Parts: sequence; structure tokens; C-alpha cells
Amino acid sequence: MGKFLYSFGIIVFGLGLGVAVQALDRGGRIRLPLAIDDLRKLLQKVALLGLNPVAIVGAIWTVRIRDASLMALPFVGFFALTIGGLLALGAARTLKLSARKTGALFGCGSFTNIGSIGALICFIFLGEAGFALVPIYKLFEEVSYYAIGFPIAKFYSGADEGGAGVADRLKGLARDPFILVAVSSLVLGALVNVSGLQRPAMYGSVNAVVVPLATIMLLASIGLALRFSRVSDYWRECVAVSFIKFLLVPLCTALLAWAIGFGAIDNALPLKVVIILSAMPVAFNALIPPSIYDLDLHLANSCWFVTTAMLVVVMPLLLFVINHL
Repeated sequence: MGKFLYSFGIIVFGLGLGVAVQALDRGGRIRLPLAIDDLRKLLQKVALLGLNPVAIVGAIWTVRIRDASLMALPFVGFFALTIGGLLALGAARTLKLSARKTGALFGCGSFTNIGSIGALICFIFLGEAGFALVPIYKLFEEVSYYAIGFPIAKFYSGADEGGAGVADRLKGLARDPFILVAVSSLVLGALVNVSGLQRPAMYGSVNAVVVPLATIMLLASIGLALRFSRVSDYWRECVAVSFIKFLLVPLCTALLAWAIGFGAIDNALPLKVVIILSAMPVAFNALIPPSIYDLDLHLANSCWFVTTAMLVVVMPLLLFVINHL
């Protein structure tokens, strides 16, 4: 229970802080040194370019890959994102949604909060060993979003002009500083891992501060841009996405991970990581395609809010499951 309260408290605090600052700024009660949008971007840069690399290098430094099947972990992560999007398209067809709603629902089914909430829960529930597997699991996340997710969302928008093609998006990935830093952190962590150098004893204490702090910054940046809409107007879509995110995707992905043999590695640690990360809520990135492609933004916003709020129920269930593996 302590782990649940700690992790859930960090999530609520981070989001609440961002929402509160946004409200105070809009009401004229405080004057920020930066515009809201600039502050949001600054928090993301500090967390993703400054704090996360420290945590990733330190965590991977301690990883001991004893089984070659772990090389399949990024593909399992890619499978979870893909199956989520496909299930969302199926749900949209069943619900007979319009093209604008279908495109938005697809993003909600596919785009998953792995990097902030998922990473935090893995760190708190499974320690540094579990956290170290997160960047490996999410290795193809950006490729999935930009090379597959965005083009599919654009297809449902019906727009024929504007936006980059797949080749241009892939070139953009290679120049994206967030991706370059994330990959560099993976490589550096792997290099010090195989070098035989002893990790400083204080690094564990550093990560115990850095990981929650980075999560708070990322969630606060989300809160700064959050807009609440009438969730009741989209209850069918919210139920469908919740069913996909918290039952169907974790079930399919866990079965795949089990078949690969993750349950027999390091006290089932990779399997536990897969279960946690495949059962995360809609990512805030799911709101981007509706914004730029004129899809149903209120639908995406509602699904994000509902699935994030459902963590109060999902997290204890996840803790119960991984403690009994």
C-alpha cells in the first residue's frame, strides 16, 4: 500500500501543480517569468534532456542481461502500441464513429504513457532493475508514433495537404534532440555496464530523487496545458479505451511476453515490467494528432482524463499481480 500511495501521490501532485499554476496564471493571481507554453517546454527539456539521462545511465549500469530473449523486449513494446491502435479502430467501427472520432480514438488506443507514469511505477514497484528495462521496452515508441500513428491519424482527418511524409518524419526522428539524448543514454549506460567499472554507491540514492523529480516535471508540464471537457459526452469512447488499455492490451502483451520466456528470467522481472507498461493510461501525446489534423480533440482529452484517473484502481491491481508472479 505504501508503494501505491507514494507513486499515486507523485502523479496527483505533478498534474495538480501544473493545473494550479495554469489556473492562477490565467486568473492573474500570479505572474510567471515565462509564458505558460514556454514554461511547459522548459520543464520537459529539463526532465528529458537533463534528469532522465542521469537516471537511465545509472539504472542500465546495473543491468545484467542473462538471457538473449530480452533482445525481444523493444518489439514487445512495439506490439503493445500497435495492438492498442488496432483494437481502437475495431472499437470505433463497432461504435460506428465518424472519421474525426475514429482518428482520435486510434491515438488514444495506441499512444501510451510509458515514459513518465509507467517509468515511475516500474521504479517504485520494481526498483532500479525494473526501471532500467523501461527505455529498452520503449525503444521503438517514437518510431511507432511518428512513422505510423501520426500518418494513420492524418488519414482519418481527410486532409491532403500539409504535414510531412513518412520519410521526412523518419529523418526528423534522427535529428530530434529528445530521441538523440535518450538513445545516447542507452548507449552510455550499456558501455559503462560492460566496462566492468563499479557504479558509485551513492547513485542509487541519486536516482531515488531524480526519477520522481523528472516525473513531477513532466506531469506538471501536462497540467499546464490541460483543458477539461465534458467527459459525459464521450462515455462510450472512454469505456472502450479503458477496456482496451487496462485489459485487452495487457492480456495480449503479457501472453506474448510469457511465450517468449520473460517469466523465467530474473524472477519474472521482464514480464512484470511488460505488464505494468502495457497497462498504462492514454499518453498526453494522443492529444497532438487531433490538434493538428482537426480530429475530435474533446474525445481524446476525455479518454486521457478518464484513463489517468483510473490509475487509482489500476495501480493496486498491478501491484497485486506482480507480487503474485
